[in-house]
Amino acid sequence: MMPQRTEKQKMLAGDLYVASDPELQHDMAQCAEWLARYNRRDASLHERLGAVGQHATIRAPFHCDYGYNIFLGNNVFLNFGCIVLDVVPVRIGDGTQIGPGVQILAADHPRDPELRRKMLESGRPITIGKNVWIGGGAIILPGITVGDDAIIGAGSVVTHDVAPGTKVAGNPARLLRS
Repeated sequence: MMPQRTEKQKMLAGDLYVASDPELQHDMAQCAEWLARYNRRDASLHERLGAVGQHATIRAPFHCDYGYNIFLGNNVFLNFGCIVLDVVPVRIGDGTQIGPGVQILAADHPRDPELRRKMLESGRPITIGKNVWIGGGAIILPGITVGDDAIIGAGSVVTHDVAPGTKVAGNPARLLRS
């Protein structure tokens, strides 16, 4: 018989989990306390995030769920007002620049209404490559991979993976001609 997994273990695996679980609520409360200090400039990224490369910068205000699932490469820059829902890993590669108000949303919800009534959630990891530029107000949906050197136009909603070296824009984001 397999041991019962905790809600946190389910969350980290990207499986359906109950977000109101006491352990997860405790983790979110700790993250909220850290965010309050960080946004006042009284805390560092290294205190909470999974990994922080050299010269990585996040301008306050910044918002996330847990923090420990965010992995930043060297010289990563997130401008004012970014949101990262990090119920599973969110990886951002070296030299990537992210505009103000960008939302990186790894959290997901069941399509089945019965499962939603049970307040279940899940997550799908997001990977953003190296030297990517994401314009202000863009939204990256769960499970997306953005390839190295890609550009995502301001206000875009990224619903599909973005190939390396390509430019996308719009809602939904579509490939732009060179």
